[in-house]
Amino acid sequence: MNIAVNTRLLLSNKLEGIGWFTYETLKRIVKIHPEHQFFFLFDRPFSNEFIFANNVTPIVIPPPARHPILFYMWFEWSVNKALKKHHIDVFLSPDGYLSLKTNVPSISVIHDLNFEHYPKDLRWSHSQYYRHYFPKFAKKASRIATVSLHSKSDLVKTYNLNASKIDVVYNGANDIYQPIPKHEQLKTRTKWSNGKPYLLYVGALHKRKNISRLLLAFDRVAQKHKDLNLLIVGKQMFSDPDMEKTFAALENKNRVVFTNRLSVEDLHHVLASALALVYIPYFEGFGIPVIEAMQCGTPVITANCTSLPEVAGEAALLVDPFDVNDITANMMQLIENEALQKQLSEAGIKNAKRFSWDKTAEALWNCIKKVSNE
Repeated sequence: MNIAVNTRLLLSNKLEGIGWFTYETLKRIVKIHPEHQFFFLFDRPFSNEFIFANNVTPIVIPPPARHPILFYMWFEWSVNKALKKHHIDVFLSPDGYLSLKTNVPSISVIHDLNFEHYPKDLRWSHSQYYRHYFPKFAKKASRIATVSLHSKSDLVKTYNLNASKIDVVYNGANDIYQPIPKHEQLKTRTKWSNGKPYLLYVGALHKRKNISRLLLAFDRVAQKHKDLNLLIVGKQMFSDPDMEKTFAALENKNRVVFTNRLSVEDLHHVLASALALVYIPYFEGFGIPVIEAMQCGTPVITANCTSLPEVAGEAALLVDPFDVNDITANMMQLIENEALQKQLSEAGIKNAKRFSWDKTAEALWNCIKKVSNE
């Protein structure tokens, strides 16, 4: 088969959720299936680190697609033309976007429908584009892959789709995320937190990640626990005035450390040295940081809604993401209870074994096979 893949989110040193999904699955699939040819479609110059094997042909097609008008041009014109030129049998799009003009069987990986439920959390132009085109992409797709049972159910209900058309392809986490020795933890705390214990958030600084309420809860906890910091790891995705306003009003803002995006190595050490990961989005398709933290043996507090209970199982404290009192109480409980910390650490390591990128790649390949056999 000739398989084309939308790889525009494979950006060196800038991988986030969907980018990691694309990287980890394709790295495995192209090596396991040398009998097939893969055409990676980039919208800008690419890094050779993403050309995983000899059966990958990279193709750069303009324009760089980072705005709704350019999304349309790239998928409807450039991608459509490339699929014809290279006689593509299946088109795989890990970020969900498709070309509506092509007749090539297509797989759309739709990670979640946050834009349908919280359209005001996005820029108006992006929200309008997603809400107009993603129902069309979902109908157009030969098959859809998504990353949780929650997202599958949401797709069926919101877009009136047949459930048999949708495959659940859970995310995984990098094997590098493992516990580290106490002396390494102390070195990490010295580097990032002035030697103090810290709570941790990892992810894009997007409104739906609920960082405003996390900051409010931490400010209350910090009043009692004077030797505690909060580290926030991630790059701002869209402007969040609520977060900025909340941060400006904090009494303990000097104990909140914004690290920006970290390398995988630094993130590993920061995750494995945290007192707990506090990851409480009010809408999430999967929540990779939950599994990364659990693999490190780090206790997790997460939200009690959307996909997060499904991913966390019984290995995390679940909170109402809209209730600052509930978030605060659970943070306080975890900080003050070493037995609970140990229990969650052990349960998390066990729970994380349910997920791996090997399983993800295998499930995505099965989805491709279904389309190729139709």
